[in-house]
Amino acid sequence: MNISTQQTAPPSVPPPPRAEQKRAARGATRPGDRIFLGLSRGSGILVLAIMAAIAAFLTYRTVLALSENEANFFTSFEWNPSGNPPEFGIAVLVYGTVVSSIIAMIIAVPISVGIALFITHYAPRKLGGPIAYVIDLLAAVPSIVYGLWGALVLVPNMAGLYGWLNDYLGWTGILEWNGGAARSLFTVGVLLALMILPIITSVSREVFRQAPQMHQEAALALGATRWEVIRMSVLPFGRSGVISASMLGLGRALGETMAVAMVLSPSFDINASLLDPGGGTFAQNIASKFNEATVTGRDALIASGLVLFVITLLVNGGARLIIARRKEYSGANA
Repeated sequence: MNISTQQTAPPSVPPPPRAEQKRAARGATRPGDRIFLGLSRGSGILVLAIMAAIAAFLTYRTVLALSENEANFFTSFEWNPSGNPPEFGIAVLVYGTVVSSIIAMIIAVPISVGIALFITHYAPRKLGGPIAYVIDLLAAVPSIVYGLWGALVLVPNMAGLYGWLNDYLGWTGILEWNGGAARSLFTVGVLLALMILPIITSVSREVFRQAPQMHQEAALALGATRWEVIRMSVLPFGRSGVISASMLGLGRALGETMAVAMVLSPSFDINASLLDPGGGTFAQNIASKFNEATVTGRDALIASGLVLFVITLLVNGGARLIIARRKEYSGANA
């Protein structure tokens, strides 16, 4: 008689409850980890608290200003908070800030991307290193130095470019020049482009360096040229990073103060041509009028600062959303 023996499996042990797992994990955590976790969490909460306090202060002073304003805050071209009655609006400031920033982005982004690609994929190491070092140094130049250079060098030498734009593009009306001083939004945009160029270049350069090397080598092995490798492998990988770098540069362009104040000839008018003197930006208006402003005038300037604060938050939030869409934007996958 055959007796078949069956091996019985050991009884399965039920997993410990989730609460016990959490207690065990907490018990296994080292004291240094707990301290670091607390400091990190506290730092994050502190930043949020500071941002909330700033927003609350700006909102409170804005309510005080708008309660005394007799003009439409968003559409009025008037800025006379010390008048009787006070009248002020931000239409000119919104236009000047947005237009000068767009001009800066149109000029700076293509040049920055070209410099970053040249440093990472074309220039030899002995040449690319010094160029990258000089570009990084430009980001550390104070705004007042850019402003002095813009007022003493850039403005007097813009007549040739203005004349060329008037000859070939003056028929559009947007780039028509009547021979006035080059203290216009276009000059401000050129100066801002020089100021944000190092930021966009540095970030774009690091993004392009993280492009997967295997993809580039595979494209070269298939007979692709260097430009085809960049177009098919490097640029698609770094697209979100370049956009995020552009948003960082845009954030600085929106809030630039001293350089704009030293170059622009402010006036509360919106000119059809970008080459005509006049206009204004949020930061320039606050810097130039804050010291001599009355109580209502300071509240009005703070109200305009709240608008700039919201615009800057939207720009930074947009940059974060763009990064989140590409989770592979990480050196771990390079």
